[in-house]
Amino acid sequence: MSKTLLSCRGVETFYGKIQALKGIDMDVPEGKIVTLIGSNGAGKSTLMMTISGAQRARKGTITFDGTDITKMPAHHIARLGISQSPEGRRIFPRMTVLENLQMGSTVCDPKYFDEDVNMVFNMFPILGKRSGQRGGTLSGGEQQMLAIGRALMARPRLLLLDEPSLGLAPIIVKQIFTVIKQLNEKQGLTVFLVEQNAFHALKLAHQAYVMVNGLITMSGSGKELLSKPEIRAAYLEGSH
Repeated sequence: MSKTLLSCRGVETFYGKIQALKGIDMDVPEGKIVTLIGSNGAGKSTLMMTISGAQRARKGTITFDGTDITKMPAHHIARLGISQSPEGRRIFPRMTVLENLQMGSTVCDPKYFDEDVNMVFNMFPILGKRSGQRGGTLSGGEQQMLAIGRALMARPRLLLLDEPSLGLAPIIVKQIFTVIKQLNEKQGLTVFLVEQNAFHALKLAHQAYVMVNGLITMSGSGKELLSKPEIRAAYLEGSH
């Protein structure tokens, strides 16, 4: 039985008077891939930003490896070992690929830098070829690889991936999901994945949750949710 690495209890998050999260209870076991699926505007990205400290929970608690991080500044959360590849990639467009990776490594001991850069370039060889190129000139798929690589440079214990397949060609989507699986299987990395591509995400997930209008409405293993007719009807028709 895996221990719980991340736990959310009764988490409520607001944008002004609008409530985006309405009491979220969720666990991410260590060494597992946990997927959160839901339609656009369900609150998935808000939950991810609340975990990483970019957004504040008004109620409830978030604990990471037994430490309450609910009110902790984002940079302290990053130093604890939570790293995020955000929705929309948000790389530094004027910086080179290598400089973007350096930005990701700022919370780590510099002695690991060369080793970690090599790991990212082995995972995404195209980034190695483009190491001196500005991030903004990369294709969408290459920018997504860079966003994931930058997050990995922080040597996270928990990797938060927000919509990594959004807007990408199927061949790139397949490559990115293969890398996520390898990171989990070979390095034991814990991954929390928010994804609209429900078919790929549920196939990959050990544990999965469904979010509707700021509420968790269903949970189970990825296989269990894949087999449910209501999930197939709502999220999987035509997605693969």
